[in-house]
Amino acid sequence: MNYKLALFSIALTGCDVATATNINVPMEETQNMFRKINDKISVSPQISLDDVTAAKAEGVTLIINNRPDGEDPSAPQSADIEAAARDAGMKYISIPITHSGFSGPQVDAMIAALADGDKTLAYCRSGTRSTLLWSLAQAKQGVDPDEISRLAGNAGYDITPVRAMVDALAAGN
Repeated sequence: MNYKLALFSIALTGCDVATATNINVPMEETQNMFRKINDKISVSPQISLDDVTAAKAEGVTLIINNRPDGEDPSAPQSADIEAAARDAGMKYISIPITHSGFSGPQVDAMIAALADGDKTLAYCRSGTRSTLLWSLAQAKQGVDPDEISRLAGNAGYDITPVRAMVDALAAGN
């Protein structure tokens, strides 16, 4: 148990769209993209209030915010996105992930958030933290690490920064 908790202390310094993706997409293009991991979840860089409407139009029923308030004061903050989501008839959950890493409770919160099977859009600054948290949640539920890596890679994200944790969590099931 202590081994697994120690793994959650991985630092994410430098984990952004430029270093954690395996496709070359200019940053301005990624700002308007929802990247599909599977039929139930897509990830995205920071969304705008208009993107909430676009997500609703794509059938999204749950928005998960993995970005802490204040990380970019000029971006819409949690309360803004939550209000827009609720106004659109969507669920909203905030599971902020800082660059210091992930914790067991955050992984458990992601598992709980995804438990209802809603079509979900998770976002952070680049989509990387959302993808990595999704990866950890999937691993803790026993999904094969290679399948997790493949799905994340298809969306343009590399889970290498948390691959050891993914393997450890999957092995624990």
